[in-house]
Amino acid sequence: MAPAQGAGAGRGAGRVTPRLATARLVLRARVPDDAEALFAAMGDAATMTWWSHAPVESVAALRAYLAERDNGSWRAWAVTVAEDDTAIGFVAAGEKRPGVAEIGYLLVPAAQRRGYAREAVGAVIGRLFAEGYRRVFADTDPDNVGSNRLLESLGFRREGLLRAEWETHIGVRDTVLWGLLRDEWRG
Repeated sequence: MAPAQGAGAGRGAGRVTPRLATARLVLRARVPDDAEALFAAMGDAATMTWWSHAPVESVAALRAYLAERDNGSWRAWAVTVAEDDTAIGFVAAGEKRPGVAEIGYLLVPAAQRRGYAREAVGAVIGRLFAEGYRRVFADTDPDNVGSNRLLESLGFRREGLLRAEWETHIGVRDTVLWGLLRDEWRG
């Protein structure tokens, strides 16, 4: 995923990861130092069920993973509750081709079911469209009910099913493709 430094000056694919704010949240560039807080999600087997890889084994392994990912073509925002800089999750976006971005997101278990994911993902989508992207897409496991509901609530349309698309830690899985066009965004 993407880059980061300080108050949101990270870079991924040549783009800055700007600081974003919503009613309850601040999204800033994710940094390797977020590993300790994010381990509650990325080290948890239940939370990682639908992820493309198994849970990480330690905070140190997660720190190394984040450092590697934060130097790539994705930008990643750490999701924090306003007035507390501790990461409760992240939203990431990667340019797949000019005008088209893919998103991914994850929250720690204690922050789930509070509307934070909708708020944070919505903020990133709004930013991507403001930057000129025409299309944002995501792919999810068909059995990931929560994520599929979230995308639908944000206006994404189910565009397809790729059978046996991913080989993950829970086996070979199908994926649902979701897409949202800039002129469909209800922001």
